[in-house]
Amino acid sequence: MKQPIQVNLYTRPVCPLCDKAKTQLLELANEIPLEINEIDIYQDDDLLEKYQLMIPVIEIDGEEVDYGMVSQDAVRHFLQSKYKHIY
Repeated sequence: MKQPIQVNLYTRPVCPLCDKAKTQLLELANEIPLEINEIDIYQDDDLLEKYQLMIPVIEIDGEEVDYGMVSQDAVRHFLQSKYKHIY
């Protein structure tokens, strides 16, 4: 079995865009093995300073893949280009 791809989803409480981004990632997880790590930026001052205006932010392998109005297609395209062996 292939190891799941680690995906960090930076969020904040009461965030409809964050909920939508998480739903999109869960849908993608049906196509490709993903492990989604939801991270509340309010638990870390550095993350709060870095991401407060960008939330939600999707990070894979240290790269910010998408943020704000997250596009499932943009995330899929990133995964397809970086993980060709899985697709």
